[in-house]
Amino acid sequence: MKFWFWFLWFIDAVIAAVVLYFFFSLAAHSRIGSFNILPWLIILAVLATVLGGGVWLRSTGQRALAIALILLLAIPGTLYVLFFVLLLIMHPNFH
Repeated sequence: MKFWFWFLWFIDAVIAAVVLYFFFSLAAHSRIGSFNILPWLIILAVLATVLGGGVWLRSTGQRALAIALILLLAIPGTLYVLFFVLLLIMHPNFH
């Protein structure tokens, strides 16, 4: 159970790192302004809640709930990566 928690948490951390990269990259080029800062702040808050909340729930003994929380982000992220791996392998023709 300990392995699965940290494995899934690592997937969430990689997703958060990608999002942070895009956030800081866009911020450096002045692409984040007053019109779109609120969605970015919500996304960053959700990522922090999932990552921090998972560790906090695990530390309080709520292991099943912690895994359920981190699965909310790990499942869609993993499916997204698998979709692109399939696109690379299958070479579909979209004509």
